[in-house]
Formats: sequence, C-alpha cells, structure tokens
Amino acid sequence: MLPFARVTILGLGLIGSSIARGIRQHMPSVRVTGYDADPSVRETAVAIELCDDVADSAGTSVIDADLVILCVPVGAMGAVAAEFAADLPAEAIVSDVGSSKLSVIEAVREALPNATFIPAHPVAGTENSGPTAGFASLFHHRWCIVTPPEGSDPLAVERVSEFWRRLGAMVETMEPGHHDRVLAVTSHLPHLIAYTIVGTASDLEEVTQSEVIKYSAGGFRDFTRIAASDPTMWRDVFLSNREAVLDMLQRFTEDLTALQRAIRWGKGDELFELFSRTRAIRRSIIDQGQDDARPDFGRSHE
Repeated sequence: MLPFARVTILGLGLIGSSIARGIRQHMPSVRVTGYDADPSVRETAVAIELCDDVADSAGTSVIDADLVILCVPVGAMGAVAAEFAADLPAEAIVSDVGSSKLSVIEAVREALPNATFIPAHPVAGTENSGPTAGFASLFHHRWCIVTPPEGSDPLAVERVSEFWRRLGAMVETMEPGHHDRVLAVTSHLPHLIAYTIVGTASDLEEVTQSEVIKYSAGGFRDFTRIAASDPTMWRDVFLSNREAVLDMLQRFTEDLTALQRAIRWGKGDELFELFSRTRAIRRSIIDQGQDDARPDFGRSHE
C-alpha cells in the first residue's frame, strides 16, 4: 500500500522537481500538486507537465493533500507554512527537505502549531537549480535523514520514511540537533570552504593575470562546482545552522593552523600521516557506494 495518495510540493526547484519526477516514476497512481511563488517557474512546470496540477497559491495547493513537502530555502519555510495554514487538512502530514533542522522545526511549529510535522533531509543534489534541473533518479541509493521532533507519531514517521524509500533513498532516523552538527561538517563547512577559495581566487585574478582560471586544475574545478550552488539556499543554511557551523569552523581553523605549522617546520611524517588517513576516508565513501570510483572522479576527457 502506498504511504500517500495526494502529495503537494511547495517549491519546484531541483529537489521539488526531482520529487515530482520520482513520484511519477515510482508511484504513478499518486496525484501530485505543485506550487512555486515565482510565476515563471509555475509556467515552466505547466509547460513540461511536471505535476498533475500546478496551483496559483500555497493555500489552494494543499486543500486535499495528505502529504505536504516544503521544498523552499530554509529561511522561507515558516513564512510559506503560514501561507497555507488555514487550508491545511487536519489529517495531512507536513514534511520538508531542508539541510538544517532545529530552526526549521521552530519556524514551522510556530506557523502550524497543530500540524503533524515530520522533517526530512534527502542528502542529494547538484549545483543546478530550477524545475528543469530535476531528475527521477536523484535520490537513488542516497541517504534521506528523517528527523522527527520528540513525541512524534511513530506511524507518521514510518509513512514519511516509506515515501522516501519508494523514491529509491536509504532512510536513517536522527535527532534534529545531532543532524545539524553532522551536516555542518559533511555539507555546510565544505560549501563554506568552496565559496571562500573561489572568492580568494577571484580576488587574485588581477595579480595572476587570469592564470587562476586559465590553468585551473581538477581540485579547483571541483570547488567551483560546489560554489555554483544556489546562493539563496546556502545563505539561509548558514544563518539557520549558525551555531553548529561556527563550532565546526572553529575546529577546522584549529586543524588548519596545525597543518600550517607542520608545513612551516617541515614535518613530513605528520603531513604523510594526515594525507594517508584522509585518503582512507575517501576510499570508504566509495566502498559505501556514495561516489564514483572511476579514474579522475569520472571526468570525461573526450
């Protein structure tokens, strides 16, 4: 039996459009209604037949839904939830896809104090955005972390978990605060570093006479891919998860200082030990099927 029959997706960017496509592929009998605050996005969604229906307001979109998924930047979730609060069916479950949880739970609870809210975070994505960027296989063999607040209905948690399993994801349940600390180091800090390195390179362009861009090696190109992610989304992520991000940034700063000292004083053994340990972590990520083991990270050289 399908966990839900009528799903509403608010926000039709990469994740929202991928959910819609995934439902169509894996749960074709489920009716999907979409909404986006941007009229041009709604027009595109209609043109590409992304959903069964595309509503012209948040309230209209949720009227007969049994699952409502917030796929908007984390800083906007409370405001969007407030838009449809008066029209939300009492029995509907509300979920989200945000990469920070404690602040989102607080905002949505304030807007929907009586709703069943089961947050979730599919750990998947690309640097692209918009309704045409999504694809049905985005969540295949990727983790989706379900983060129910204390006291959540176990049946509601299982229904949301099963929904993500049907989309091809591997599901893990995690306490919201713990999720925010884990994602601060595995996702948020790497993005912050990428934005910083690319920004530094941009500042040095005049000094190096454009050689930074012209001779960019694979490592720098990887950073630019991450730094091309949606700026609104990541601005909101850093602000909404600021305490965990700042904690991890302080730890990273301390480790960076130790690395700087090792280079300055020629401590080759210390550097070799660090690089060997981090190389082993990379191999374990590949062994778990979370990345590509092909040479040069799967880059095409044709």
